[in-house]
Amino acid sequence: MTRRIALALTLHNHQPVGNFGWVIAETYDHAYLPMVEALERHPGVRVALHYSGPLLAWLRTERPDFVVRLATLAERGQIELVGGGWYEPVLAALPERDRVGQLVRMADELEATFGRRPRGAWLAERVWEPDLPTALVSAGYDWTVLDDAHFRAAAIPEDDLWGSYTTDDQGKVLTVFGTEQGLRYRIPFAAVEDVIGYLRDHATEEGDRLGTMGDDGEKFGAWPTTWDHCWGPGRWVERFFHALDESADWLTTMPPSDWTHGHRPVGRVYLPTGSYAEMGEWALPADEGLTFGRALRAARAEHRPEARWLRGAIWRNFQVRYREINDIHKQMLATSDLVDAMEPGPLRSTAADHLYAGQSNDCYWHGLFGGIYLPDLRVAALSRLIAAEDLAVNEVATGLHHGRLTDVDLDGRDEVVLTGPGQFVVVKLEEGGGIARWDLRAAAHPLAAVMRRRPEAYHETLRAHETAGDHPTAATEGGAPASIHDIVLVKQEGLLDHLRYDAYERRSGLIRVLPAGTAPEAAAQGTAEELGDLRDGAWRIESLADRRVVAIRSGRITTVAGEPVPVEARRTIETRGGRLDPAIKLDLEIVHAGEAGSAAIDALVAVEWSTMLLGGGHNPSAWLDVDGERTAHDAVRVAAMVSRLGAGNDLLNVVVTTTTDHAVDAWIAPIQTVSNSEAGFELVYQGSAALLIEPLRLRPGERWTLRITQQATVAAERHPVVDEDRGRRDAAPPDTGQAGHAEPVRTGGSPHRA
Repeated sequence: MTRRIALALTLHNHQPVGNFGWVIAETYDHAYLPMVEALERHPGVRVALHYSGPLLAWLRTERPDFVVRLATLAERGQIELVGGGWYEPVLAALPERDRVGQLVRMADELEATFGRRPRGAWLAERVWEPDLPTALVSAGYDWTVLDDAHFRAAAIPEDDLWGSYTTDDQGKVLTVFGTEQGLRYRIPFAAVEDVIGYLRDHATEEGDRLGTMGDDGEKFGAWPTTWDHCWGPGRWVERFFHALDESADWLTTMPPSDWTHGHRPVGRVYLPTGSYAEMGEWALPADEGLTFGRALRAARAEHRPEARWLRGAIWRNFQVRYREINDIHKQMLATSDLVDAMEPGPLRSTAADHLYAGQSNDCYWHGLFGGIYLPDLRVAALSRLIAAEDLAVNEVATGLHHGRLTDVDLDGRDEVVLTGPGQFVVVKLEEGGGIARWDLRAAAHPLAAVMRRRPEAYHETLRAHETAGDHPTAATEGGAPASIHDIVLVKQEGLLDHLRYDAYERRSGLIRVLPAGTAPEAAAQGTAEELGDLRDGAWRIESLADRRVVAIRSGRITTVAGEPVPVEARRTIETRGGRLDPAIKLDLEIVHAGEAGSAAIDALVAVEWSTMLLGGGHNPSAWLDVDGERTAHDAVRVAAMVSRLGAGNDLLNVVVTTTTDHAVDAWIAPIQTVSNSEAGFELVYQGSAALLIEPLRLRPGERWTLRITQQATVAAERHPVVDEDRGRRDAAPPDTGQAGHAEPVRTGGSPHRA
């Protein structure tokens, strides 16, 4: 009897909210279109295809003929269209109502476009939690594809992964398929003969085995070097599909739903919280992630049995690793509550769409590439959340003039929230009393959305590469593309000099005390000594009104002689203005509180203000104005004795004018991280920091004061659903040679597979 086996290929295609149209078009040409053309040439090859909501919306608008071709393939039963969350959220991060809402939205859109509702759901980044069956089944889904790592963690032997399993939660039964590691690592990187032989080796006379391979569709042409391999000279996909056609007598291709019709599950399984192995590594702190990764790869290379039990952190740990991710997540949850409280109707539907877009997974984590470090995606998500919140708040006409204490970031400690018709301001009392959030409602723009410079495990890869003088390779000895983990490319020279890390969270209005004689470069690089505890210490409230908070701190500043002397500091933050002209007034005061005869303070006081105006890559729309001289927003500027600074982004219609009550020095520098992308290591712009500097010379009883006014002007209301590309760059590809350029996301997901 002929040994038989089935193969279920599920290709996941995704483009993030906020990605550039030209990037999506390139990926379409290199991966999406060639795959559909190949399927049309091989009608006997049957697969499942998933297109996330942002990508499907782009396809319907920009490539409607492609959607017609998909519909034809679906009508003849060659492809199964897979659903999921419409905006590709990590479902585990959402309230249950939004989990179901996102899932139903996708099912509705697919039915409206292709005439049938999906049975299967793609899980973003395969992030699984045991209660997900409730939402998935409630939204009408029967199955999903998970990682082999989930099944290993549930003690399922490797040989038992060739089929489907059932799991359940609260009486809701869901079928789960495991993407088999051997197939995933071979397709499309191993020789076609190797893949076919691997399937033949696992075939049985009963024909009761299914090999599942679910992975990113972008690795078929859009990942580095894969176009040549898959569609160019290598013609891998064409040769593979031809081999599948020739093997049809024993090797059947089918979408997962077809398998569930005629085959019983292997058994029941309860899968622990987790994702794919690399995600667990990335969710660890940098030093632990580096150690874990080495241990895991060594165990795999030596075929040690404990490799199957090595697991990193869970996905939610990204909210611990990155304060910025936690801030976005908690802002999303609060916005969800506001939208849920709205009256049903068109306004609520619009707000819900903004909310769902703000839940797109890409900026809620960080792996080998991209994630939270991509400013365009970070700002796009926050812009949609601001727009949703704005609609919800304006509907009920509350919270427009309000000052309150509330635990915004859910860390067990209250923050001060000051709101007005044109802005939303959060003051983080426990960490220097700085401004953690400054949202412009009319512009739907997060002015405070900067990133702290942190160590990352992949920085050690860069150090090793630069030290050894390695030359990258893009192919294995057999000619196939090398693992994306092994390719080390460097887009810019001298990146080691930019591996700088911040010892504090980036806030605005922070009081820093630096040694006299500190150079602007030292402050920008993070090497300047901090003489006081006003930047990092906790402040306590003296008074709180609707639009005004006064906070105080009893701190210390170290003198030239190394003697810490007591100081009393006060900050008054007041929000002003209307919807199109919101402003923040910051009054600062430091009093030398030492006894008579104690050492004098002789230092520099620096008030730090960090701003995100999408100025990376010398964006011509974003600018600084110092002493009447306008430059790119990501430029380095040093000016003496100024009392007015300007910054803006013409496409965002936002201008921020900084004025002081007396002249000060200004040191302005971009905040840049060394991040990795598909194209290699590069500097990525994360915002600009302005330090307002003057000497701090105080004897006991003397005081220093400074008033800073930040006046924002919004020229016109912005609708981020229409204007997502505005304020960043032209639609054409930017000059990638400029320092500070932020690499756009060229692929739909994280290239986490070999």
